[in-house]
Amino acid sequence: MTLQDSFILAWRTVRSNKLRTGITVTIIAFGIMALIGIITAISAMNQSLKENFSFMGANAFSIRYKEMNARFGGPGNDEEFSKSKKGLKEKKSNLDKVIRLEESLYFKEHYGFNRAQVSVYRRGNGNNELHYKNKKTNPQVSMWGADENYLTVSGYTLSEGRNLNAVDIQSGRNVCVIGSNVASKLFPSKPEKCVDKIILVGGKPYRVIGLLKSKGSSAMLRQDDVVITSIKNLRQYQTNASYQLGVMVTNVTELEPAIDEATEQMRKARRLIPSETDNFVIDKSDKFAEMFIGFLAGISGAAGAIGMITLIGAAIGLMNIMLVAVNERTREVGLIKAIGGKKKDVRRQFLFESILISILGAVFGIILGVLVGNIFSLVLHTGFVIPWMWVIIGIVICTIVGLAAGIYPAMKAASLNPINALRYE
Repeated sequence: MTLQDSFILAWRTVRSNKLRTGITVTIIAFGIMALIGIITAISAMNQSLKENFSFMGANAFSIRYKEMNARFGGPGNDEEFSKSKKGLKEKKSNLDKVIRLEESLYFKEHYGFNRAQVSVYRRGNGNNELHYKNKKTNPQVSMWGADENYLTVSGYTLSEGRNLNAVDIQSGRNVCVIGSNVASKLFPSKPEKCVDKIILVGGKPYRVIGLLKSKGSSAMLRQDDVVITSIKNLRQYQTNASYQLGVMVTNVTELEPAIDEATEQMRKARRLIPSETDNFVIDKSDKFAEMFIGFLAGISGAAGAIGMITLIGAAIGLMNIMLVAVNERTREVGLIKAIGGKKKDVRRQFLFESILISILGAVFGIILGVLVGNIFSLVLHTGFVIPWMWVIIGIVICTIVGLAAGIYPAMKAASLNPINALRYE
């Protein structure tokens, strides 16, 4: 019996036992679907994070108050905090101080790195509900107080109207620039007509002077749900908050020396002596994306564990079904041996059956997993994602599962005595 004959006979057997094959394929498919589906969803989330968190560009960085540092996984991850406890000491007078406006303006005035642009800004309330006549937004609009450089440094561009000017910033009058999502909610028919309209932000009237182009909002980062006014205007309503600085250099190769000079100038602004550690943090534009992607990597590991547990259960079920198949087809095995078939022919046929069932489960599971996982792509507005590496891994794993589940039944079938097998009832 040739290899092709064994494969064809195995395929016919798989096709003839539709119910048994269907149940086993379904078990395996659900295991692979869980694995591929979660990995696909995480790939879509990673893509969305990379796109949305790189809002300042590769040639920009930001400076923020140290205690604003986001933590994931508990205090053990706060590397900067642990370093501050060793060697350099914290300045007691600045330990509980946020970055003040005076310090930010000092930095902006004295930072002179090669035509770099510096923006001073601060975040206001992140749950604003904006109104225009009978229209309103969801209570999720972030308000920012900023200067004339904020749009450039943060990667925003205007589609209509103008940016904040010197008069707006110095006077603190109620003018604002709004994001595309805000305009779409308040002016659904013609968002571009929002310029010069009076809207209500927190119950206070603001004149819209500009409309931002969409940067692509997602469920994880709403960059188009923003309203931007001047720093002085925001200070009228919210005084106790830390300021942040954004710096954009002309060339990405200048980023590291620009950060070094920014550190020096910020230490001067914060009046730190050489023996005191930095009480501020400098973030590159992709730091938060890397932080969240690292967090999602843990979920990927959990997804792999869930998929493997399911596949182990599927392998046990497949082995039981193959053992039942050996008992049901004892006379068939005896007939194959009686007409000249060898042990390896019988063993090969049962192994092929087990592997075919497992690969069928892998194919259906991968298709379902990719489709289910790409629901997140639709939600996050990313492209269709196919994790090719995990698709290949899934097929390899299922082949190994089929081989492992089929070895013992195949060996048992091959060891049957042909005379006893032919007499088996």
